[in-house]
Amino acid sequence: MNVVALIVSGVLFLGGMALMGYAPEATGWEGLTFFGGIIAMALSFWIPMTVLTKLD
Repeated sequence: MNVVALIVSGVLFLGGMALMGYAPEATGWEGLTFFGGIIAMALSFWIPMTVLTKLD
């Protein structure tokens, strides 16, 4: 289970970085795209810090 959470967290982290990098090019959706990247990166840190400690 920890390996799956690590992979999911890594994908969320890299996806969030990609979303924030792509945001200036998303005409009309810059704010929403950037906010989505922030949420994805926050979830990538939240999963291992809260969810995994309750599963162990």
